[in-house]
Amino acid sequence: MTTLQELEILSVPERLQLVEDLWDSIAKSRTNIHIPEWQIKELASRKERYLQNPDSALPWPEVKNSILVSND
Repeated sequence: MTTLQELEILSVPERLQLVEDLWDSIAKSRTNIHIPEWQIKELASRKERYLQNPDSALPWPEVKNSILVSND
């Protein structure tokens, strides 16, 4: 098994690629991942708020830009 210390030897681009590969392997697996009840309720609540007021949502490019601008 690989340890974190061994992984830190890799360059940042190599580690990012490894993370991407890990996510892809998880997405391909048929294993059911437990989602906590509180998360299910929160998602349902957010969806309901959106359905009641769709104009309250912002397009992704706007949200992304506001995040990037606030981090400068």
